[in-house]
Amino acid sequence: MDSQVLMALALSLVGGLSTSIGALFVVLNEAPNLKILGLLQGFAAGLMLSISFLDLAHNAINSIGFLKGNLWFFGGVIFFGIIANFIPEPTLAPSSDVRGKKKSGDEGGKDTLKKHRRQVLYSGIITAIGISLHNFPEGMAVFLGSMKGLRVGVNLALAIALHNIPEGVAVALPVYFATQSWWSNGFSNPA
Repeated sequence: MDSQVLMALALSLVGGLSTSIGALFVVLNEAPNLKILGLLQGFAAGLMLSISFLDLAHNAINSIGFLKGNLWFFGGVIFFGIIANFIPEPTLAPSSDVRGKKKSGDEGGKDTLKKHRRQVLYSGIITAIGISLHNFPEGMAVFLGSMKGLRVGVNLALAIALHNIPEGVAVALPVYFATQSWWSNGFSNPA
């Protein structure tokens, strides 16, 4: 295989695996509470949205035009909405049922916490699907940019790597919070 192709593949791999750095940050810290979970997810989502709207959308509109840029953007929103529609969303019990269970001595609080954890897990799964779909064209962009020139590839890989770190937090945080384990198959955190 050509050395330029190998370098392009390596840079694509670095850009994609940087999502794991954000996930590693979540796993190495103590288990977050709901307040920290919301704060960190809000930060990661805000960072990704600001990059999307202030940088990527602006460049796309300048490159392919206002109409095409917006059509592709909203086409992606609809496509993701269709995918999310096929994944069943957990629901919370009405708050009156929870109060009634707490008064009767039933463990309504634990049941509600389990339902909250299922919703958080659902959020993490949806985010993981979206980021997986989103990382594929990023990898292609880094690969093709690297084939054009090493400097372009390194710059793209670095930019994508930096923006993938909060994506790793956005995926790992809800899954880790919901499962309370390092791995979704039940291995507990030894820390």
